[in-house]
Amino acid sequence: MLDQRFDPAEAEPRLYEAWENKGCFKPSGDTSAQAYSIVIPPPNVTGVLHMGHALNNTLQDILIRFERMRGKNVLWQPGTDHAGIATQMVVERQLAQEGNMSRREMGREAFVNRVWAWKAESGGAIVNQLKRLGASCDWSRERFTMDEGLSKAVTKVFVDLYNKGLIYRDKRLVNWDPHFQTAISDLEVDQREVNGHYWHLRYPLADGVTYEHPVKDEDGNVTGTETRDYIVVATSRPETMLGDTGVAVHPDDQRYAGLVGKFVELPIVGRRVPIVADEYANPEKGSGAVKITPAHDFNDFEVGKRAGHTPLNILTAVAAIVDGDEADAAGIPAAYRGLDRFDARKKVVEDFEAAGLLQEIENLKIEQPFGDRSNVVIEPWMTDQWYVDAKTLAQPAIAAVRDGKTKFVPENWEKTYYNWMENIQPWCVSRQLWWGHRIPAWYSEEGEIFVAASAEEAQAMAGAGVDLKQEEDVLDTWFSSALWPFSTQGWPDQTDDLKTFFPTATLVTAFDIIFFWVARMMMMSLEFMGQVPFKDVYIHALVLDEKGQKMSKSKGNVMDPLELVDEYGADALRFTMGRMAGQGRNIRLSKQAVEGNRNFSTKLWNAARFAEMNECGAPGEIDFNEIQSPVNRWILGELTQCVADVGKGIEDYRFDDGAGAIYRFVWNTFCDWYLELIKPLLGGMDDAAKSETRMVCGYVLDETLKLLHPFMPFVTEELWDRRAPGRVADQGFLMGQQWPAFTGFHDDAAAEEVDWVIGLITELRSLRNDLGVPAGAKIPLALVKAGAEIEDRAMRHEDVLKRLARLEDIAFTDATPEGAVTAVFGETVAALQIADFVDIAEARKRLDKELGQIEKDITSTEKKLSNENFVARAPEEIVEENRQRLVDWAARREKLAAARKGLEGL
Repeated sequence: MLDQRFDPAEAEPRLYEAWENKGCFKPSGDTSAQAYSIVIPPPNVTGVLHMGHALNNTLQDILIRFERMRGKNVLWQPGTDHAGIATQMVVERQLAQEGNMSRREMGREAFVNRVWAWKAESGGAIVNQLKRLGASCDWSRERFTMDEGLSKAVTKVFVDLYNKGLIYRDKRLVNWDPHFQTAISDLEVDQREVNGHYWHLRYPLADGVTYEHPVKDEDGNVTGTETRDYIVVATSRPETMLGDTGVAVHPDDQRYAGLVGKFVELPIVGRRVPIVADEYANPEKGSGAVKITPAHDFNDFEVGKRAGHTPLNILTAVAAIVDGDEADAAGIPAAYRGLDRFDARKKVVEDFEAAGLLQEIENLKIEQPFGDRSNVVIEPWMTDQWYVDAKTLAQPAIAAVRDGKTKFVPENWEKTYYNWMENIQPWCVSRQLWWGHRIPAWYSEEGEIFVAASAEEAQAMAGAGVDLKQEEDVLDTWFSSALWPFSTQGWPDQTDDLKTFFPTATLVTAFDIIFFWVARMMMMSLEFMGQVPFKDVYIHALVLDEKGQKMSKSKGNVMDPLELVDEYGADALRFTMGRMAGQGRNIRLSKQAVEGNRNFSTKLWNAARFAEMNECGAPGEIDFNEIQSPVNRWILGELTQCVADVGKGIEDYRFDDGAGAIYRFVWNTFCDWYLELIKPLLGGMDDAAKSETRMVCGYVLDETLKLLHPFMPFVTEELWDRRAPGRVADQGFLMGQQWPAFTGFHDDAAAEEVDWVIGLITELRSLRNDLGVPAGAKIPLALVKAGAEIEDRAMRHEDVLKRLARLEDIAFTDATPEGAVTAVFGETVAALQIADFVDIAEARKRLDKELGQIEKDITSTEKKLSNENFVARAPEEIVEENRQRLVDWAARREKLAAARKGLEGL
């Protein structure tokens, strides 16, 4: 006997353990079956489950469970990322809290051992959290980006790329984190709007040069000129002027045309630097002249390169002003050397002001780069780093997408991919950390570099007796992640798994790592495997709060997926994600939505209890052609359509369509209508009809469990077992059953008859509601000029019609009875005799009021949608939501107007 309700807290861990113990998540090993594989985007080993993970892994699991049930040889490859900077930070913080030695005091080997110990004890908590979500990965194959096999792959790729000239060492600008003293990727830079300043500085012109500068009035009109012996530049980082190599003006800016080729005398340092023409300078912004600091600004670096300037570095690794040779080269006074960058900023401003060269300080909001882990301001900094020649590797990866070998879903993300790949810069792959893959390069005392798979090979290359020292830097975390689709399957060894599961079928990921991960996997797979790593790339949207705002701790609107699982169960959260996962449309998540899908699970559970109480068992396969009752033939046709819709939704990555189809079938078609329509059959005296109905009801319920399983694995598995004790032992778990086949079955006559019954009941209910008929009142119904076929149909379903539409009786007349309001459904004219049950005047008043409100709403929304600014700027889903409201209101207006007209003359 089924319990009163499904208990997720009890059932979910029990079912997951049972699946795992039985090896349900492993590939079938059937070499005759089509292979289907997905690699999980490896979460950080330090990570905890957030809503992005919940969406991403739910969608992957839907695909995996679907294809597993379709008989494919399925692998969902799990694993975690070593997350260099994040993990090192966690362990360093732990050392500080314990009062132990710092990382540098411990030394590299001891610190790395300590990180491995932390990983063994505390790392990978997210794996168990993914299990709570129901993720059916083959955990026996779990990989780690620094395990022995993946480390072997990383080393081989680095050495091979170096030997091909595709990895090299160079001095270039990087995002530098002064706290961790390492280069970081663009993804690890958090651009924040902060209160800042633009300091407008006067740079004196050298050699006695002057020019006539336009003078403008308050309205911006030129009223004359003034003679200047200086040029004004504006900067938010005054301290960087110590490393200026020039001033740039636009070649078409007539104000400064005569100054190009002249020099300024750089204050404080006393260097002469040239004024150059470059299109980077914007005549409309500020003074139109910009200072050029190639060593400390990415744009300035390019301007300096075009002008042939030698960059001058003025900062140390901890963002203090340099000393020694670099300071001498830049002419930095002794008073500045060793100052923190922000102290140097204050001193530069003070010195400019003292010299009468500070024109103004402009207060404004500025975008400033912060390290997402360190929370300190990031500096563009010139250092020696290792780089991958990404431009060369990108060409085959661009061609593969253009040729359709890999497809993006939605397709519009291809533009983002092309834009980045066609403008790709060298990829900085070195990091000044200790936790990570140490770069396999060794240096002789003379500075010669030997790149090899091991210290022994490097020594052999250098020769006996040559002292070698290994590179201190480690590789960017994304370097190992770029190899993930093939390294996890055993490469560089040619394993059976590699032959079977590479290339993978689908990658499910977020848009923000198309550059950092997707593109790099494409490049590496094509370079080392000669194939694309995946056929499809599904880019899912963001999970926002119910108001459409990004979740953030500062806003206090973060929703914890595990808390929702605790409260409503994993199925409810998963189904919410599935129902909302429309292509290109962000998810607006609320607790109410999750609760609503928990209620859906309850509805299904109650339907199963109804089936159990009415002895609707688990018949297995049935012959559709043997079924006689129209209502049973109708539900089989509806089920067939649902099979097609759910399958197509998942296949096309339209998860919301697939989830929506099964939701409507379960809630509306099966529970609201079919179970009500069969009650007379189950309670009647016709044993054959009763037996058939029990069989069909049980069959449809079991097939429904299969269709719903990828979205809601736990409640469906529990019902599969509980509805037929012993079935799991005999036939296996639901997750291993065959996906329902599309039979194409549809009985037009049965569908027309049942749809007529449903449509008539729906119309009558709507009319009763619009007119304010008391819910408990049973109203006489007359079908006007119905004809023999409709009369027979109404009599066959008399019990259902009277019960569900709350009717006193059903009569057949040639004219509309007095005191009746009509509803037209198809060719059927139904007259409800309401005069004795409704205050007609009050009903007219209420309908007029609602019609008036709808007119206001329609007018207001039409005005909003006719505003081009609103349509252009509002999120697409908001615009679509307003358009749908218009459609709904128009339909409602039509129904209310018909009801209002029916009251005339009563």
